[in-house]
Amino acid sequence: MKKILAIIQHRKDRSPGQRFRFEQYIQALEAAGYEIIFSNILNEKNDRIFYSHGKLLSKLRIVIKSFFHRLQDLKTAKNCDIVFIYREAFMMGTSYFEKRFSRCGKPVIFDFDDSIWLNDTSEGNQSLAWMKKPEKTADICRYASLVMVGNQYLADYALKYNSNVFILPTTINTEYHKPVKCSDISEKICIGWTGTTTTLKHFDTASPILKKLKEKYADKIYFKVIVNSEKWVRDIEVKFIKWSLENEISDLCEFDIGIMPLPDNEWSNGKCGFKGLQCMALEMPVIMSPVGVNTEIISHGINGFLANSEQEWFETLCELIENPELRKTIGKAGRKTVEDKYSVKVWQDKFVKKIVEL
Repeated sequence: MKKILAIIQHRKDRSPGQRFRFEQYIQALEAAGYEIIFSNILNEKNDRIFYSHGKLLSKLRIVIKSFFHRLQDLKTAKNCDIVFIYREAFMMGTSYFEKRFSRCGKPVIFDFDDSIWLNDTSEGNQSLAWMKKPEKTADICRYASLVMVGNQYLADYALKYNSNVFILPTTINTEYHKPVKCSDISEKICIGWTGTTTTLKHFDTASPILKKLKEKYADKIYFKVIVNSEKWVRDIEVKFIKWSLENEISDLCEFDIGIMPLPDNEWSNGKCGFKGLQCMALEMPVIMSPVGVNTEIISHGINGFLANSEQEWFETLCELIENPELRKTIGKAGRKTVEDKYSVKVWQDKFVKKIVEL
């Protein structure tokens, strides 16, 4: 059995990117004769410390420990057949480990699903942003045998440094993402958003629109936010739920309408539409900003909606709030789009084929 060393930052089932770009293909890889060796540098305790404010001494200890962890990985790689790196091998501004992995004589796969050559540091580590050196992404692309990316925008960047680039959309397991009846059924309309602490700022851009909706519809609507945190200072009343793997689908299925607002900037152009695809798979209508790959996923008015200005967002949300049949029709069309174009079932053989060809 061939071995793949997975160089990742987080433990399994923790990071959306890891889960939906690599972890959900494990079964297909094992069926093709591969054993996956996971090597994450942050455990649950370190994770809490690393993304919190302050605690610089504790963070330094984690960085030092992670450095020696990756040194051990260099030894492990010599007994593996492929090295898979998601986003980066080490959290600091060096591509030292990627360079060393490329010299082990084994194919290196580099996968990313954001514009990681830009600096988008987590809120808890803003003061340490100068240590990141995101431009190392170009070097990692050069070292890789194969670069996998989530959309054409990311591919255009990677192709400047590597000719072997494969576009693998961030996909949904439609056997896992299936609509279920919400236990908290209410006549109120739930407008929902899900994400991480680093993307909460995108939800905040929708606050003026949501406040205006609340003024119009009062108790007929409510807002729900699912995020991997227990703390969030906001200026709008929401039903706030901390994300958990166990309740992920049931929590999402409370949404009647899913929203994915994004600013129109270089970072957002690299996003892969995952929040919208999750909601679409669960047969709920989504409204997304017409940024990057969102314009490829959504056929406006058919399988979802694109809204740019505050007025467009407000009018589209009003239409969906007042028309349950429209919500149902758009939701079913969204699910069909995911099944046909963005499902694991559609992409897993292509993914495995690229691995086997190395």
